Amino acid sequence: MLSRKGREDYILTHLAEDVQQPKFKATQRKARFVAKNGACNVAHTNIREQGRFLQDVFTTLVDLKWLHTLIIFTMSYLCSWLLFGMIWWLIAFAHGDLDQKGDEFVPCVTDIHSFSSAFLFSIEVQVTIGFGGRMVTEECVSAIMVLIVQNIVGLVINAIMLGCIFMKTAQSHRRAETLIFSKHAVISVRNSKLCFMVRIGDLRKSMIISATVRMQVVRRTSTLEGEVVPLDQIDIQMDNPVGTNGIFLVSPLIICHVIEKESPLYGVSASDLLYDDMEVIVVLEGVVETTGITTQARTSYVSDEILWGQRFVPTVSEEEGMYAVDYSKFGKTVRVLTPCCSAKTLDETGGIVQFKMHHGAPVRQIVRRRKPPGTVRQSS
Repeated sequence: MLSRKGREDYILTHLAEDVQQPKFKATQRKARFVAKNGACNVAHTNIREQGRFLQDVFTTLVDLKWLHTLIIFTMSYLCSWLLFGMIWWLIAFAHGDLDQKGDEFVPCVTDIHSFSSAFLFSIEVQVTIGFGGRMVTEECVSAIMVLIVQNIVGLVINAIMLGCIFMKTAQSHRRAETLIFSKHAVISVRNSKLCFMVRIGDLRKSMIISATVRMQVVRRTSTLEGEVVPLDQIDIQMDNPVGTNGIFLVSPLIICHVIEKESPLYGVSASDLLYDDMEVIVVLEGVVETTGITTQARTSYVSDEILWGQRFVPTVSEEEGMYAVDYSKFGKTVRVLTPCCSAKTLDETGGIVQFKMHHGAPVRQIVRRRKPPGTVRQSS
């Protein structure tokens, strides 16, 4: 149940439990900026300066698909062998090595009688096989110079292509496949403050060193001068469990953002989520312990994926002297008493304490109802 191909709800990098969706339908949403699997939904068009990609050939090769990389890998060696095979054949032809002569004749390269033998000698030189039948003599300076050049060219091709293959197999997004996010984000009261929360986890035992989490709200905004910003990215300050931006990701953690006056979510209420084209992007970065390569995992939550009046259930328990993590509860949520007004309205009315004093038990009537109270939501 960690991975089930063909269904987006079970993508490994964003494991979560399914939660019953509201029965009402909101207006048509805008396109996502970042997909649930972390892919950026951006198409780059009308790029006129294509030559800039050739200025960084190595990165371009690494970014290519595997099929294209293997074709370039094969053709680079074949072309170099054919090119130097032609050069060796021309040297032999110019010196007269192709003609059968007496024993006193010293050729530039021994045992070259045709282009096929020159091509085989080119392969022997570049990959340093050395079968022993063909070799360069001191008769021709040009042959010695070509031998040196071909060895240098062969080393350069080996360095570039083998480095490219290594980087493609050790790309950082491979490690991000086991960094998981909850499918839904939640908004509820925590420590008498309205908070936006997501849960993250790491399925591997090898750790992510210096892991940090960043959040941004992406929405359509307008400036005072009337300029429309279609994708305005606003940073969100977080209250991480360890008190700083760095996290110790040994077990699943709940990343919390306190909705205060400086927060872009300060004026958002439960009803606003039905119509607001808001998207919250969560980015997890860190250094892979085993390889030392920086990796990044990301996901996003649109308004429909933000559950108001929910909180995550615990996943860690102590069993037989050690802590056990139950990933079947990773995305489960439970209903809690939460006012549906925005944090701004809540502060204006005296805060959560005053709210409870005025409403008491009827506070449950304000929570958005999707299931009977106290029901734990889980995926199929």
